[in-house]
Amino acid sequence: MTGARPTEIRVSEIFGPTIQGEGVLIGLPTVFVRTGGCDYRCSWCDSLHAVESRFRDEWRAMSTEEVWREVTRLSGGKPLMVSLSGGNPAIQPFGELIGCGHGQGYRFALETQGSVARDWFADLDVLVLSPKPPSSGMETDWEAFDACLRASEGKPQTVLKIVVFDEADYDYARSAAARYRHLPVYLQPGNHTPPPADAHDAPIDIDRIMARMRWLVDRVAEDRWFEARVLPQLHVLIWGNRRGV
Repeated sequence: MTGARPTEIRVSEIFGPTIQGEGVLIGLPTVFVRTGGCDYRCSWCDSLHAVESRFRDEWRAMSTEEVWREVTRLSGGKPLMVSLSGGNPAIQPFGELIGCGHGQGYRFALETQGSVARDWFADLDVLVLSPKPPSSGMETDWEAFDACLRASEGKPQTVLKIVVFDEADYDYARSAAARYRHLPVYLQPGNHTPPPADAHDAPIDIDRIMARMRWLVDRVAEDRWFEARVLPQLHVLIWGNRRGV
């Protein structure tokens, strides 16, 4: 990573190792690289500190080498999974970092709403595509979503992960799963109490979250949707809405 102009990545925070709290890699020890900036603004976003421009001054422009040094420091140089998150991490230049990490035995997962396709998607180990349902207030551009799938070239393990708050979201998830029958689907009950963007330890409404979890489990069972996996946000259940876990 020398001899060329350094690639800059806008970083909100780098933390871990801790467990991945959701989706296909739930429970797996992971270092997180959370980037700043997003092309969406979901109504229930739980990472506003990595999305809203008013926090731009907190984001650090880091070279690939600087990010890599922090990842290896946190992991003690022992290879593990690195999660690229945000915001929307797809808008950042991660190709060089992935190549460097793979050379030392690290693996890389990325979660994105599928609005921006990058050629380095094909170099990922895990690609989590999380289109946003009606409750988010956003609309899905399925052509852009399809472009993300094409960019991955079928190489990473690729899954759908959809947040569900209500019946409209559930219907959206059914429709998305039918559109991409070849992709495993993970459903996640929404966090009803997203924290203020500047709060470090906002309380959660655990009873309401678990009621939504039970409702979602029952809906899947009643519909005989046996291909879907319903999982909570494990990190929320353990640490609430704290940042950096």
